[in-house]
Amino acid sequence: MKLDRACWIVIVALCLCAGLSLVAKAADSGWRTATDRELASLLPARALVVKEHIETEMRTASGITDGHGHFVAGVVLITAGYAADGKYSHFLVVQTPLQLDQLTLRPGEYALGWQRGEDALHVHLYEAATGNPAGDVEARRIEGQTRVESFKIWPPGTKSIIQIGRFAIPYKLRK
Repeated sequence: MKLDRACWIVIVALCLCAGLSLVAKAADSGWRTATDRELASLLPARALVVKEHIETEMRTASGITDGHGHFVAGVVLITAGYAADGKYSHFLVVQTPLQLDQLTLRPGEYALGWQRGEDALHVHLYEAATGNPAGDVEARRIEGQTRVESFKIWPPGTKSIIQIGRFAIPYKLRK
């Protein structure tokens, strides 16, 4: 079967429209990786966790933003020598409701810690200022070969995960 030039033009146009709609859908969310400058202005050099100001490791900072002042960002805590040693490992700033599995976090600051399981990390989240439990989630091993990240928040649409080492917690942004 031989297609004439007009049919080819229609096929190419349909393919372009389909591709552009996928790009528009990804861009429509508006969320992107936060820059180092944005993270430095948002995340503290010393995070308030319960009654201690714990140093953060800014080179591990990671986050996402909608570009309109809303962030989800975090950083590794340097807990050696603090009472929090072993209980908390990361500091998380949430400026929009965030769903992790069945747990929804309200905007606020959180400390998280984890315990290693067989094929998962048991992640415990706490309100940073009070130490009150906010909930628990499982971080599952990422299938296949993956780069180990001490902490990384992937933008929605890319992977929509918070990565700790070789483990991931899927998330959804809520309104």
